[in-house]
Amino acid sequence: MEKELDLVRQAKTGDVSAFAKLYEQVYEDMYRYAFYMLQHTQDAQDAVSDTVADAFTSIRKLRGEEAFRGWIFAILANKCRRKRKEYVNRPIELSEQLWEPKENNPTVQKSSEAEHAVIRQLFFSLPEEDREIIALHLFAGYTSKEIAKKLHMNENTVRSKESRALKKLVEQYW
Repeated sequence: MEKELDLVRQAKTGDVSAFAKLYEQVYEDMYRYAFYMLQHTQDAQDAVSDTVADAFTSIRKLRGEEAFRGWIFAILANKCRRKRKEYVNRPIELSEQLWEPKENNPTVQKSSEAEHAVIRQLFFSLPEEDREIIALHLFAGYTSKEIAKKLHMNENTVRSKESRALKKLVEQYW
């Protein structure tokens, strides 16, 4: 954690290398979040790229170093919302492999490509708000309280919506 705070401090002074290291730490989760919110590879890549460009140019405005991850995901969430407004009925793209286990996370199990497609289809079948809550929690690491504030909801509502959505996914999958 202290190393990340040092990188943020350095990035705020204009250190490109420090910003690049911070970006490496959050890229995978940012891309997953964007893909699951936008359902399209190119749009997700564009949203992440635009977010990184905006974050780099405005990192000096970041108030607290410990807020970097939440700050960059807030930028990304706004970009995804704007992009979703541009299209409503686009086909869902399901060819991406997004659930590969991270080397440092042995609890994630590798599944077959067919299972990945089914999970993504079920995820996309959820209402947009439920998808956003789950994505903010799982990919961006936001707490229920932070999600509630971001989406202008009651914290208990966020928890119940997430719980019901996850229960629905489990029931549909099995």
